[in-house]
Amino acid sequence: MELSHIIILLATGTGIGLLSGLLGIGGGFIMTPVQYMVYLAMGVPASTAIKLAFGTSLLVILPTVVSGVWRHSKKGTIWWKAAFILGGTGLLASFGGASLATHLSATALKTIFGTTCLVAGIRMLTARLPRVEQEPNDEPWLMVAWAIPIGILTGIIGVGGGIMMLPVLVLVLKLKMHKAVATSLAMIIFISIGGVTGYIINGLGVPDLPAYSFGYVHLPTWFLLAITSISMAQIGAVTAHRLPSKQLRYIFITLMLYMGLKMLGVFEWLGLPL
Repeated sequence: MELSHIIILLATGTGIGLLSGLLGIGGGFIMTPVQYMVYLAMGVPASTAIKLAFGTSLLVILPTVVSGVWRHSKKGTIWWKAAFILGGTGLLASFGGASLATHLSATALKTIFGTTCLVAGIRMLTARLPRVEQEPNDEPWLMVAWAIPIGILTGIIGVGGGIMMLPVLVLVLKLKMHKAVATSLAMIIFISIGGVTGYIINGLGVPDLPAYSFGYVHLPTWFLLAITSISMAQIGAVTAHRLPSKQLRYIFITLMLYMGLKMLGVFEWLGLPL
């Protein structure tokens, strides 16, 4: 790994930590493209690089969101019932999704990743939020029904699930944006455990992995991303409580649309240096 790669990963960790605490997401949708490019530059085959990026991202997400959850819990904004039901169900589903992902091609995984980001962003952009405050929908069956497909998909694309669960918490379970952000982070703890376990187990003994890899987890990359993201998640969580809900929503939408187009290769096709 070159010095430029180290600098890029440290800077990425800083950004994802801030966004994790701010928006209630794990940050995998940013880490994955960055890691993928770094691994390719290191000479790792594309099919291995994308899976390595997914597995490593999930392990970075775990301590990062724990940091953010601690701060949000002090504010009393986490709906723990939803976090446990969604997270527990999602943990099992994400393990299955991660195991499935290890048998898919790099092109398929990049397409699924990009499409997921676009759909989440567009859904949040076009949805009409209720004008009057509603009581949260606390039906356990509804939470389980959403957690299963989201858990499988997050396991496949190596993210904590916040990019898909946040719209569900706001639009389906009727949570306010600030409470949805906090609850999303708590749920991600469980889902990331299931996903990273699947990537580690299915990556053991795979050839062409770079040195110091544990299954589909690259430990040096994990350290560089985690060391900066953990502390920045605290700052993001504090900042989230100072921003209006509308601003949080539009920040989330902008990031989703950008990363979706990036991973689908739209900017490259248009010849744009983005």
